[in-house]
Amino acid sequence: MDDSITVVLDSHEVLSGVCGANDGNLKLIEGSLGGRIATRGNEIRLEGVDEAGVRRFRTMMDSLISAVREGDNPSPDFVRALVGTVSPDESGPGILQDAVIHIPHGFGKVFPRGHNQARYIQGMRSSDITFCVGPAGTGKTFLAIAEALYLVLSKKMRKLVLTRPVVEAGESLGFLPGDLAQKINPYLRPLYDAMESLIPFEVIHRMEENHTIEIAPLAYMRGRSLNDCIIILDEAQNTTKEQMKMFLTRLGQSARAVITGDATQVDLPKRVDSGLIHALTILKDVEGIHFAYLNTGDVVRHPLIKKIIQAYENETKS
Repeated sequence: MDDSITVVLDSHEVLSGVCGANDGNLKLIEGSLGGRIATRGNEIRLEGVDEAGVRRFRTMMDSLISAVREGDNPSPDFVRALVGTVSPDESGPGILQDAVIHIPHGFGKVFPRGHNQARYIQGMRSSDITFCVGPAGTGKTFLAIAEALYLVLSKKMRKLVLTRPVVEAGESLGFLPGDLAQKINPYLRPLYDAMESLIPFEVIHRMEENHTIEIAPLAYMRGRSLNDCIIILDEAQNTTKEQMKMFLTRLGQSARAVITGDATQVDLPKRVDSGLIHALTILKDVEGIHFAYLNTGDVVRHPLIKKIIQAYENETKS
């Protein structure tokens, strides 16, 4: 049997913030719940959903109202995060409340798009080492960098170190133009892309000048001990077992590490085992390490990316 619920707001300002531009927030919620949402005066009414839908709507409205009253202007990203993280059995903001990333001097808050991403963020905050494995476009690197920028710019960590293995996927470094720095730059460029979507370039430049950020190939980590740092190893599927061990043993006092990778996109030579896949096996029972697994349902890039990944997965199974 269909149920309905009416939410009465105490001011037009709160109503406007909850609804969003051109009622965009309500349209996103309506699309996720089904049913029909209508506004009249200071009332928002949802009809044509079951009891679970009513509970989810009530929770999402409470979160939106709280955000507006705290001075925020809930964006479509905020609403998409609510849609992805609010469960029918939750009576409050739930997992979203503890998984929002607010980067000082950043372009805005970063919200998880679902329970898997929210648990990933929580894992980075509760564990000294976090592994995140999933296909392209699931936010592995983006969320890691967002959390790391928050830690460094809020002065909870001294430094951010970003590293990647330099693995040749179809091209040889020796045939690329330029000196070593120019040859390596294309491998590290995606890390800059993620940062530039989160904070102004001037902030990145200032961090580089005062050495609170460092981006370097994985080979440059050998022999170092990194204290009071947040360290991100990206594209970890392209590490060897020896490189992964070397990286994990770089952690010094008050340091954290986030290791991200896609086990389906290994570019290592044949008969060379992936350090990421090996680590997932031998470290699975080690206390203090968090393992986050994302899937095609967590893809947040262009909608076609999800379909492309699924097509390749289907071919592998057939």
